[in-house]
Amino acid sequence: MKPVRTIIMIIAMLSFCAMPVFGVEESLTIIHTNDVHSQLMGLSPNSDYTPDGLMDDDTVGGFARIATIIDEEEARRDNPVLVLDAGDFMMGSLFHMISREEAVELTLMYDMGYDVLTLGNHEFDLKPKGLARILMSAEKKGKLPTIVASNVVFDETETADDSLKAAFDDGLVIPHLVLERDGIRIGFFGLMGIDAAEVAPFAWPVTFSDTMETARKEISYLRDEENVDVVICTSHNGLRDDSRDSEDEILAASVNGIDIIISGHSHTVLKDPIIENDCIIVQAGGYGAWVGVLDVLVGDDGVRMDDYEYIAVDDRIDGDEEISDEISSYIEVINADVLKPYDLSYHQEIAETDYDLMLVEAECGLGNLVTDGIRWSVDKREYDPADPDTRVDFSIQSNGVIRTDILKGKTGIVTLADLFRVVPVGIGVDDTMGYPIVTFYLYASEIKKAMEVFTTIYLIKGSDYFLQISGLKVKYNPKRIHFDRVTEIYIEDENGEYVPLDYSNDNTELYKTATNYYNASFIKVVKDFTSGILTMVPKDRYGNPIDDLADYVVDADSNTPGVQELKDWYAPIEYVMSFPDTDDNGLVEIPDRYRETEGRIVTEPSLNPVRLVNGGNYLTWIAVGGVLIVLMLITAIILVPVRMVRKKR
Repeated sequence: MKPVRTIIMIIAMLSFCAMPVFGVEESLTIIHTNDVHSQLMGLSPNSDYTPDGLMDDDTVGGFARIATIIDEEEARRDNPVLVLDAGDFMMGSLFHMISREEAVELTLMYDMGYDVLTLGNHEFDLKPKGLARILMSAEKKGKLPTIVASNVVFDETETADDSLKAAFDDGLVIPHLVLERDGIRIGFFGLMGIDAAEVAPFAWPVTFSDTMETARKEISYLRDEENVDVVICTSHNGLRDDSRDSEDEILAASVNGIDIIISGHSHTVLKDPIIENDCIIVQAGGYGAWVGVLDVLVGDDGVRMDDYEYIAVDDRIDGDEEISDEISSYIEVINADVLKPYDLSYHQEIAETDYDLMLVEAECGLGNLVTDGIRWSVDKREYDPADPDTRVDFSIQSNGVIRTDILKGKTGIVTLADLFRVVPVGIGVDDTMGYPIVTFYLYASEIKKAMEVFTTIYLIKGSDYFLQISGLKVKYNPKRIHFDRVTEIYIEDENGEYVPLDYSNDNTELYKTATNYYNASFIKVVKDFTSGILTMVPKDRYGNPIDDLADYVVDADSNTPGVQELKDWYAPIEYVMSFPDTDDNGLVEIPDRYRETEGRIVTEPSLNPVRLVNGGNYLTWIAVGGVLIVLMLITAIILVPVRMVRKKR
C-alpha cells in the first residue's frame, strides 16, 4: 500500500504545483506624457537650454531629458514598462514646420521608445491630408510608433480625407491594440473628446463618433474577444476642475471596464491620480514639463495602483546625447527650408527684455503685444492715409492661439525660436504652414457681440476663448445677464486717442477687423453655441457679406504675383523687429508699455440695479420682465390670504 500512497501523494503535489496560484499580482509600469506640442527644446528661452549640463538653467521640458527619464525608469524595473502619449504631440514650435516632410515628432518619439500614442486635435491642424503626409513620412523612415484612434469617422462623399483614410486602411493608425508583456495581455483604444473635436475645425470632413458609445464597443471587443487583463484608454478628452464638465471623469464614471485613462488635451497638472469607478486617471500637464510614472498591480481582481511619481522635467536631468544630436540636425533643415526665405535663422537673437511677458486669462502685456503686432503688420501693407477705411480699427487674438510666454531667462535675450512659439500653430489657405491673417468689416453692434465672447463664453468654454484685443478698450459688468455684460467700448481713432463707440443698432458705420483665419472661422461656432444671440457677419468694406474668408487673406508682398499670405506667426516677429535699439547693442528692446496692462479690458462688477440694466439689450429686459412677473406672483400669493382674512373679519 505504501508505494501506492506515495504515488498518489506525488501526483497530488504535482497537480497542486500545476494549478494557478490565485491572488498573485503582476507589476506593470506606465510612463506617460501628453500635449508635448513639438516642444523638443526646453522652455524657455531657448538660449538658456543646456541638456548636456546639470543645474545651470531654469528651463523645463525637452525631448532629450524625457528620453533620459524613460531610460532610467525602465532600467530601475524588472517588470514590463510601457511608454504612452495622449495626443497633441504636434504643433507649437519651429520643428512642426517640417513635420509633413520629416515627421520630426513621431520619429523622435519612436527613437525614445514610445509604445502607443493617440491623436489630439492639433494633429488635424494641417488638415487630413497634412496628417496623412506626416504618418507616411514616419513610416517611410521606419519610425512610426503605434497610434490608436478609435472614434475617427471618414466622410464617404467628400474626397478631402481620402489620403488619411488610406493611411488608416494601411494600418498607420489602428482602432485598438493588444500587447502582451510577461504574460499580461494589455488592450488599448484611443478617443478624441467632445471639446477637442470642437476646436479642430480643419479636421473636416473627418468627424468623431460618440466617445461613450465607442468606448463601450472597444471595451467589449478587448474584454470578450481578446481576453485582455488590462484596458487602457489613451484619451484626448481632458479634465476640468468641475467634475460635471470633466470629460475623462465622466467617461470613467459612465463606462465600466476601463482600468486606466491616460488623459490629455486640458494640460492639467495632476500630481495625484483620480480614481473613478475603479479607473485610474492620470495626466502630465503639457509641453513636456512633466512625466508621469504609474506603477500598477494586475491580478484576478483587476488593476490597482501601487505607486505614482510625477517627475519634473528640468535641469536636474541630463539630456540624452543621441536625441539632442538628432534635434540639432533638424534645426539645420529648418534654417534651410523654412527660415532662409525670411532671412532668419533658428537661434537668431532678435530682441532683449528685462521682464517676463506672461499669458493670463485677462488683459496682459503679451496679448497686447501680439494684437498690436497684427494691426501694425496689416496696416504696413494695406493702410492708405488717403483712404481712412483701409486702417485696421481693431484686432483680436484668442488665448488658445497664443501658446507660450516670453521669458527673460538668464540673459534677457529673445531668439527667433522663442518668438515663433508665441503664436506658432496652423496652416494657410495656400497649404503653407501657419494661419494667415484675414481682414473684414463689422458693425459696431457686432463688435459689442464679439466682446461678449470673453465676458461670457470663455467662462463656459474655457480659457482658449478669452480674447486679447488691440484698438479697443472695453468695460464690462460680470454681474449682468449673460451676453449683455459689456457696458462701455472705446475705439482708438487715427490720432491714437480712444473715443466712445456707439454700438447701438443705429450706428451703421463699418469697422475694419484683423485676426487670424482660425479665430475668424469661430464666428459661426459662436453663433451656433449661443443659438444666434451672438451673430456676426463678416463684410467687405462696402458692407457686402463675405462668403469665403479665404478670399480676404492679407497679402504679405503685393509686388509678387499671387497672394503671399501674411502669417500669424510672422506678424509679432516683424513687429518686435521694428522696435528701437535704444542702447545700440544690436538688439531691439521690448518696450516698457508691455510690462503692464493698459486698461483694454476692465471688469467693473456691480449689483447696482441701474448698472445691471443700463443700456441693456433685449436679453436684459426679458430678464427684468421675468423678475417683475415673479415678484408680482409672490406679491399675489402673499396678498390673497391677507384679503381673505380681512373679508372674514
